[in-house]
Amino acid sequence: MRRTKIVATLGPATDDPKVLDGIIAAGVDVVRVNFSHGRMEDHRRRVQAVRDRADAHGRQVGVLCDLQGPKIRIGRFRDGPIHLEEGDRFVLDASLPLDAGTRERVGITYRDLPNDVDRGDTLLLDDGRIVLWVEQVTGPEITCKVVVGGELSDSKGINRQGGGLSAAALTDKDRADIKVAAELGADYLAVSFPRCAADVHTARELLRAAGGHGGIVAKIERAEAVEDLEEIIAASDAVMIARGDLGVEIGDAGLPAVQKHIISLARTMNRVVITATQMMESMVESPIPTRAEVFDVANAVLDGTDAVMLSAETATGRYPARAVAAMDRICREAEKQPAAMTSSHRLNTRFGRIDEAIAMAAMYTANHLGVRAIAALTESGATPLWMSRISSGIPIYALTPHEETRRKVTLYRGVYPVAFQAESTDHAYVNRLAIEELMRRDAVREGDLVILTKGDLIGVHGGTNAMKIVRVGDMVAA
Repeated sequence: MRRTKIVATLGPATDDPKVLDGIIAAGVDVVRVNFSHGRMEDHRRRVQAVRDRADAHGRQVGVLCDLQGPKIRIGRFRDGPIHLEEGDRFVLDASLPLDAGTRERVGITYRDLPNDVDRGDTLLLDDGRIVLWVEQVTGPEITCKVVVGGELSDSKGINRQGGGLSAAALTDKDRADIKVAAELGADYLAVSFPRCAADVHTARELLRAAGGHGGIVAKIERAEAVEDLEEIIAASDAVMIARGDLGVEIGDAGLPAVQKHIISLARTMNRVVITATQMMESMVESPIPTRAEVFDVANAVLDGTDAVMLSAETATGRYPARAVAAMDRICREAEKQPAAMTSSHRLNTRFGRIDEAIAMAAMYTANHLGVRAIAALTESGATPLWMSRISSGIPIYALTPHEETRRKVTLYRGVYPVAFQAESTDHAYVNRLAIEELMRRDAVREGDLVILTKGDLIGVHGGTNAMKIVRVGDMVAA
């Protein structure tokens, strides 16, 4: 079974029912709804279609809604794309209408940009393909010299090298979209361009106020976020390494080390981590990935990422199901390596909660006893989350009656959701039901060792306080 989870972005390419069935059959675990593109009615229709088809496949598929955030962009050009040559002068004009761009100047969506830059700053357009050096700022006009030229078309993004732009993380559009995410029952809400932990807390408060219960994903894509990393991770349920804008702000050469650091830190802090952006970009047009993309996905798996994400590959690409299948194949092979199945996580750390101690004890025992599977009877999903921080080849089954919890764990590495209802207070009876459920799924067989974790009180969140080792076929006592 694949332990690393796959996130696939929905879009026009997945609107075809056959394509949607294809990506679900290929093994997608979570779908991403990108609020930067499309209409709200499209997003609602796509989420409902995913849930309907996942049910038909007998699968649990989570939903991640991704806010647009304060993406700073240029406006549009009156006469189509322009070409900038090295040494040209080009003006970013905050006072120019957004549809009045010319060969000499263009409007910008963020009117306060002139207040955030000074002479000597470097601005990067279109994910760094165009490089501008700021010569002077006069009122609403930023006069730049072209350092690296090329074709420039409508609505391309603007980044300041080194970060430092003051745009708030949550725009008016984002605040409205959070209400939509709550209506959709999103399992996760991704916050774009957070600068600090306060941005994450604000998003959580707005989601809860709107009636949403999903986890908050902080997208690490600003230089400031890297500097405030521990606080942002602590405020979040998960983090996404959004390598596009992040690479532009800190430089592409700095990305590999930062990615490894974020994955390691997130796992140490018991948070989920998603690696994203251009993981299999060539598959937008090609039926197979490049060798470099294969290495990229495999290395993220070996570093311990919980999930790898597809963007344009599935949203607008020609081969969505093949992209998911290729990612699935690469993850499975990487997971066979010893580095993906060993861990020293928290071996020298004191635990603050009983359920965390049970989770760590279960994983230590499982990795040293030849256990076939772990069955975590859980209300909130906290115990299997802690278990999933330990690298192991042993599947963790989250047995829970709550659909919300089953959808949440679709993002946890090595954790598989199982619908399980056991209202009896007879613990021996509940143990037998759990083992029978695993046998029904062909997860265990006669003679296999299984670890069960559960609480004395059924239905109590955070109440896991017991671990039991069972041999399948033996009489299972309380």
